[in-house]
Amino acid sequence: MLGVAWTLSAGSLSVCAQAPAVDLFPLASVRLLDGPFRQAEQVDLDYILTLEPDRLLAPYLREAGLTPKADTYGNWEGSGLDGHIGGHYLTALAQMAADGHQEARDRLNYMIGELKRCQDANGNGYIGGTPGGKAMWQEVAQGHIDAGSFSLNGKWVPWYNLHKLYAGLRDAYLIAGNEEAKAMLIRLTDWSLNLVAGLSDAQVQDMLRSEHGGMNEVFADVAALTGDEKYLALARRFSHRVVLEPLLAHKDQLTGMHANTQIPKVIGFKRIAEVGGDTSWADAAAFFWETVVDHRTVTIGGNSVREHFHPADDFTPMITDREGPESCNTYNMLRLSKMLYQTSRSLSYLDYYERALYNHILSTQHPTRGGFVYFTPMRPQHYRVYSQPAEGMWCCVGSGLENHGKYGELIYAHTDQDLFVNLFIPSELTWAEKGVTLTQQTNFPDEETTRLTIQPKKATRFTLRLRYPAWVAKGAMQVNVNGKAVPVVAAPDTYVAVDRKWKKGDVVEVTLPMENHVEQLPDGSDYFAVLHGPIVLAAKTSTQELDGLQADDSRMGHIAAGPLYPMEEAPMLVSADAQFVDKIRPVPGKPLTFTAPDLIYPQRFANLELIPFFRLHDARYMLYWQHTTPEGLKAIQARLKREEEARLALEAITIDQVAPGEQQPESDHFFKGERTESGIYRNRHWRHAKGWFSYALKDKQQEAAALRVTYSGQDRDRQFDILVNETRVATVALDGSQGDTFFTVDYPLPPELIQAASDKTLVVKFAAHPGSMAGGIYHVRLLRAH
Repeated sequence: MLGVAWTLSAGSLSVCAQAPAVDLFPLASVRLLDGPFRQAEQVDLDYILTLEPDRLLAPYLREAGLTPKADTYGNWEGSGLDGHIGGHYLTALAQMAADGHQEARDRLNYMIGELKRCQDANGNGYIGGTPGGKAMWQEVAQGHIDAGSFSLNGKWVPWYNLHKLYAGLRDAYLIAGNEEAKAMLIRLTDWSLNLVAGLSDAQVQDMLRSEHGGMNEVFADVAALTGDEKYLALARRFSHRVVLEPLLAHKDQLTGMHANTQIPKVIGFKRIAEVGGDTSWADAAAFFWETVVDHRTVTIGGNSVREHFHPADDFTPMITDREGPESCNTYNMLRLSKMLYQTSRSLSYLDYYERALYNHILSTQHPTRGGFVYFTPMRPQHYRVYSQPAEGMWCCVGSGLENHGKYGELIYAHTDQDLFVNLFIPSELTWAEKGVTLTQQTNFPDEETTRLTIQPKKATRFTLRLRYPAWVAKGAMQVNVNGKAVPVVAAPDTYVAVDRKWKKGDVVEVTLPMENHVEQLPDGSDYFAVLHGPIVLAAKTSTQELDGLQADDSRMGHIAAGPLYPMEEAPMLVSADAQFVDKIRPVPGKPLTFTAPDLIYPQRFANLELIPFFRLHDARYMLYWQHTTPEGLKAIQARLKREEEARLALEAITIDQVAPGEQQPESDHFFKGERTESGIYRNRHWRHAKGWFSYALKDKQQEAAALRVTYSGQDRDRQFDILVNETRVATVALDGSQGDTFFTVDYPLPPELIQAASDKTLVVKFAAHPGSMAGGIYHVRLLRAH
């Protein structure tokens, strides 16, 4: 794959049925040159080196019975997901080591050495940071399984956590060549093999209801490394059938699912297809990609709202919610796209990869001080927040550490006789097998050209294949070799082939004309994004009220919790002409900068500048714009005002809230429960229990006056108590009398109960009466006085 040759080892496995259509170059073969990606890599390296290895190692040492050398980090690293960043850190260090950074290699070797001590101390191949993990895994091995979407036997997604270490060990070997990591990876896989040996397939599938990352992928990787069929069988056992089977039947059943739980599973389906020849599984992965990219993805390449797939025919929550696309989702969609491209050579995967790379991934790191973004809101005039090294330990910090150290992975590809130029990023490629060096010099996207200089050790014949992007008009791409035009007979989404015997100093110049265009939301609603070529343009509207811009270590510090600005007051695009893109004009002397004074309404926003979204930071912004005609303007403003008045009024009196059944909101509110289930009805999540479940809501100012709970009118014959800090505040009897609708009830909270909460936390508990059911509960809000 990246650093070590990625081929099947000798053994019982047959030759891979899904052979690659192209090979990718190791990261060590590609060096970035000056440009936005090189800058992002350096900022990422600085962040990586700020983190302390001994603090990341502390959970592993503690759980192995060894004395940690430093205190563990806090935030997610100190509240149950202990160790997950350490796994990501291994991959990030391996990538930087491949790029020639010696301190990164030294740190990687130190991390591997300390983890080896943990594995040796555990004695059975296990390495893990989950608090109390040894006892929990013993319960699992004995068949005692209590799995929820984000928990397993009371622990926070331990398989997900462990997957980061598996991937880190794999990458330490494949990318950086650390042989010790390979041996540790195989031992750790043997531990998993033994753990589930006594479980039935049904029990394993029950266990997989808990988020488990890409465990099936890493087991398939180990099968490829060793050639041993038993690891491929383990990968298949760890493939979640609830997700796989609809995809095999080409059925989209993703609505309401936690998005980033599913993407790594699908990466695993694809990897199993590559290693074991399950071609139908490869087809299922391609269908998933098409479903997500074509129907559930916004213009920057991201997807999901509040981490879940919303209905494909209704992007309203994407526009109204503060928790837009999650960075981890796009990190994983890029991994899947790369794999699908490698076995198909289809350029549609590259078009998406490029779009998401520039507009989402590059935008999720602050370009000067560093720090990673979790959610990127699409809501007009909202903003993003950034992590700080010792404070935020979110999943998107872990994937963020990796994102900006692997920009060289897909710029180029090759076969024995072909060299593919896929992305227009300043870089230097060493094609060792051919004795060829290629240097790509470009200021893309600020300029529409790139220049390739080829330096073979001796004259060498091969075909240079230049990607003709979908965003370049047919017939507009130009290619010159040593100053002479080459006929371009290819069309967009194909390669322009230049076959010749290349000599030292040959120069290929490529012109890639870009045009402005607009892109509507996939559901057909009247919101549009503006692009120049593949680059999404956005406008900075304000630098006010950027609450938590640099996130603290609070559980929900990754959310941009500042005030929502009214939708009806946001800038709009107003034009009677359907071809309103023509009113967006370049600003002379400013690359990739545009204005539209005759299009943007109201007047106070008329002179906003549209710039690449990846360059817009520390501000509120416009990315999606509502479009209307002058005649329709007043009606839209009136409708938005009505909707926003109710929404913002509720926001103003809400102290804290939780959406039952949604994975991260429940985790952020320290969900607990017994004999409880969750599901989706009419695109809304719910939770109920034959026992009980609870959430911890924060009341920092001790001003809570009421608890608002949302129910379904069709639930009947359900009796339960609502308790706050173990004091009963209501007894509820749902009788189905409200019909097929959702309704809310406000329950007053006694002032003395609020004041008695010394830690300013209110634990809200729903407890079923004997023989009955608590819930379904669709939403819980803690309210201050109206």
